[in-house]
Amino acid sequence: MKKIVSLILALTMLCGAAFALASCGDGGESEPVVKVVDIALTEEQYAFAVPKGNSTLLAEVNELLTEIKANGKFDEILDKYFGDGTPTPVVSATERKTDGSQLIVATNAAFAPFEYMEGSNYYGVDLEIMALLAEKLDKELYIYNMEFDAVCLAVSSQGGSYEGENGDVTVQGGIADIAAAGLTINDTRKQILDFSNSYYNASQMLICAADDTTFDECTTAEQVIAKLNTFGSDIKVGVQSGTTGQFFCEGDEDWGFDGFAFDTVPYQNGALATQNVINGNIKYVIIDEGPAKAIVENFNEAN
Repeated sequence: MKKIVSLILALTMLCGAAFALASCGDGGESEPVVKVVDIALTEEQYAFAVPKGNSTLLAEVNELLTEIKANGKFDEILDKYFGDGTPTPVVSATERKTDGSQLIVATNAAFAPFEYMEGSNYYGVDLEIMALLAEKLDKELYIYNMEFDAVCLAVSSQGGSYEGENGDVTVQGGIADIAAAGLTINDTRKQILDFSNSYYNASQMLICAADDTTFDECTTAEQVIAKLNTFGSDIKVGVQSGTTGQFFCEGDEDWGFDGFAFDTVPYQNGALATQNVINGNIKYVIIDEGPAKAIVENFNEAN
């Protein structure tokens, strides 16, 4: 994760003045403020998703994934975000067109290192792959940045609604060609979307305060989950709204998650949730491994 600190400054800007206060130091070596419990709680696969029945675009995506894994381009992209490489800005058209000349990608650019913004530039594993797909299709790339809950609905043919912070939000279907948002394959999403071949194995991990020793002796997912099962509603756990972490915490039969008795608190992104751990408003955050480690490293470096 050597490059992550410089890659997600935009995420930390979302945390506002509270983060600025937390990140002020005395100029010397600072102590970490948060940490990741480095134990995978789930096993998931990321894939891209297209509208149900769009076999032509799905075939193009799968062909591209096969090509870049064979020629080393995929490993090169991963090295930019998990190794020593330098991330490449992904350029998006400024206006969305409906004449078929664009590849319109629905994403939530608050999920580093897979998709995020730094200033006005887009970066991320998913978006670099989407830039290659647009090139392959000889189309202009348009990145349609939206809340994560809206991504699948925007790509599906029928659209739908979800519960937002201020009530139900209706999303028009068919306004994007493909979803690239660190999407986990699952049967619920398969009802409205077709998934590409998986390109990344992911998992949920837990973020806590650096001095929290609750999980220090845990070595397996079963041990972490057993401790989580002892928490009541007085314990608040943050998640990114609409993600696997929320389903894992709240429970979902279609996903095969039993859920927990603690109070699950949704946030727009993991950085905001983690800031609330630092502020003492919630106890833990559960989010995908890549973003978890990126967020923790960023907060500790900035402290």
